[in-house]
Amino acid sequence: MPEAPLRLMAVHAHPDDESSKGAAAMAKYADEGVDVLVVSCTGGERGDVLNPKLQGDPEVERDLPGLRRREMAKAAAELGVRQTWLGFVDSGLPEGDPLPPLPEGCFALEPLDVTTHALVRVIREFRPHVMTTYDETGGYPHPDHIMTHTVSMAAYEAAADPERYPDAGEPWAIQKVYYNAGFSIDRLRAVHAAMSDRGLASPFAEWLESREEWPQREVTTQVECAAYFGHRDRALIAHATQIDPDGFFFAVPRDVEADVWPWDDFELATARVPTSVPETDLFAGVRSA
Repeated sequence: MPEAPLRLMAVHAHPDDESSKGAAAMAKYADEGVDVLVVSCTGGERGDVLNPKLQGDPEVERDLPGLRRREMAKAAAELGVRQTWLGFVDSGLPEGDPLPPLPEGCFALEPLDVTTHALVRVIREFRPHVMTTYDETGGYPHPDHIMTHTVSMAAYEAAADPERYPDAGEPWAIQKVYYNAGFSIDRLRAVHAAMSDRGLASPFAEWLESREEWPQREVTTQVECAAYFGHRDRALIAHATQIDPDGFFFAVPRDVEADVWPWDDFELATARVPTSVPETDLFAGVRSA
């Protein structure tokens, strides 16, 4: 058995990402005694204010970076997890044709050696058994999400190598890495069908109809966590500048969601312990190692 308690690290690009990706599972594990740490790679400094109720608010415009840190603290408390900042600057989401260059000094332009060193230091200090992050697409093509994947996988390898970054602490080998898979096509179709069967407007209707091809990724691991959807929802609402309480994330009634899809979904990326999929536990194979 690994040393107690079990430890889970969730690496995310911006504050609020942790509450929209695997949050109910994190809250479940934390409630069960797992030590959970969220690593926010950037402070979300260049994010837009997405909640229409706060657009134009003078306090928000005066100190968005500080406000997002306070929002993150509230969200972490709702989930029962710890949180730390990796310390890099939000790259922003470039828009236009052609796309403008990314701003100098942003996370996505940092040398990989620099970002990897920073995350290795956190890994060796926290010593997680399991890490969650994004797949190689970033989940969507935000440069910070793609960089989060790249640095997470680089740090997974480097943290276990005693010759890499010897000043960053004693080597530590993470046992399993997962990609967040909360927007799997199977989940969207199941929830969409359930909403339609109940005569309710599905938030996924236009989305599904507009995409003839959907990237097919394997969901290997489903953690049942419907009892913690409330924790996830309150964590989302804590990110008031980013989440509209009347918006997309709350369009599916929670009783419908709990009935149709009571899981958080993950894709097993790599493991240093024997595994057998499908799984119902991120620590499968770790608990008995």
